[in-house]
Amino acid sequence: MASPAESIMKTGSNKSGLPTRPSQAERRGSRRCKITQLMHLRPSDPEKDPFDDIRGSLSVSRSGVFFQSSEEKYEVGMRLFVTMPYAKDPSSMSHEYLAEVVRRDPLPNGLVGIGFKILMEMGLQGGYSLGRAPQRK
Repeated sequence: MASPAESIMKTGSNKSGLPTRPSQAERRGSRRCKITQLMHLRPSDPEKDPFDDIRGSLSVSRSGVFFQSSEEKYEVGMRLFVTMPYAKDPSSMSHEYLAEVVRRDPLPNGLVGIGFKILMEMGLQGGYSLGRAPQRK
């Protein structure tokens, strides 16, 4: 019969024989996809130093995005206007969102990892107006 210490080693422990903590549970509400989507980001607060940052996303979920940037002005809690997918073509079907920075991680490559959550959609950006929409009865 195995001793209590041996049974701990078999079930889940580190090299010292102490039981390991269970892995941390996933906190995200929705799955992330590794999608590269071009975005245009700028602060929504007129009191903040203005900047325009055009970046590609690294991972995207329904309510958030993570990307890398060389821009140092991002702060946790900062509100952003985010246009995505971003294209210079005025007929593109871009959407603008109000978002909040929830994560700022210095990265070993010298860039900063930024995570934001989408607070609300601001509306369709660009596109052509083809006149009044027909009235439904």
